[in-house]
Amino acid sequence: MGMDLRVVTAEEWSERGRDSSYDGERDLGLMVTDFIETGGGSGGADSYCSSDSDSGIPDPSFLSDKIQFLKYSMPPHETEVLSAVRALMLTIKEKDLHTVKSGTCNASCIRFYLAKLLRLSGYDAAVCSARWQGGGKVPGGDNEYIDIILSDIDAGQDDRLIVDIDFRSHFEIARAVDSYQRIMESLLVVYVGTVTRLNKFLQVMVDAAKFSLKQNSMPLPPWRSLNYLQSKWHSSHKRHLGPINQEGPGMFSPEMHRQCAENLKRLQFALHAEQEAERFMKKKSGLSRRIKPERMRIQGARGP
Repeated sequence: MGMDLRVVTAEEWSERGRDSSYDGERDLGLMVTDFIETGGGSGGADSYCSSDSDSGIPDPSFLSDKIQFLKYSMPPHETEVLSAVRALMLTIKEKDLHTVKSGTCNASCIRFYLAKLLRLSGYDAAVCSARWQGGGKVPGGDNEYIDIILSDIDAGQDDRLIVDIDFRSHFEIARAVDSYQRIMESLLVVYVGTVTRLNKFLQVMVDAAKFSLKQNSMPLPPWRSLNYLQSKWHSSHKRHLGPINQEGPGMFSPEMHRQCAENLKRLQFALHAEQEAERFMKKKSGLSRRIKPERMRIQGARGP
């Protein structure tokens, strides 16, 4: 099992819903079809839309500031793990993926290889496969991500960190306004953190999606609701150290991993860009701190 890292459009979901063997995807596909055919805001589709009121949606500038706060308010141990994950992600080569899973895996091999590298680095890491049944306002679906269990001997408890290697892709929406696009692109490429902190990101992105969709007179579809997003990481899951449904040796074909290779290059390029942006901001911040005292001395020398 493995879930395509790319977030598909409503039309693609509809097609997958008609052809997929997965119950969750089929349920969501049918729901998307119903949503599209009824215009998204009337009839049966209305019951699937988020029940949250559109009134009082925070301003995009506030949401953008909140994203920045959440990004840079990480506890030291999460920052350390994020640095390790980024560094390991950048070491992965396309040929490394060929040794992980022989059959078509929809980029699942990237997660399994990264989890392997994390274990070799001393982390209790595994790939988690989650699947949930649709019900009420929440469509069924499945998701795959990495988790890391950190043991705190002093506190006598474990801390579970979620690692999502393509975090931004969960929030792509059609006809996004510029403010939403900027907020989405400001998210970390790779999310590392607790479920509690993850929920705060999800709420911000749902509010941002509501604002964006409202500008185009579009309601929030069920597959963009907070409950659906939370299901991706809150649902019951199984931890795997090795690939799921391995087809056995000798089955590898370059065509099978073309999508994986493309996703790997895209993610690594985004990580490089993210790190360059962070270095620039740190340099700019350091320069600002050095200039301020000099300005104060100049102002003080002028006298009354």
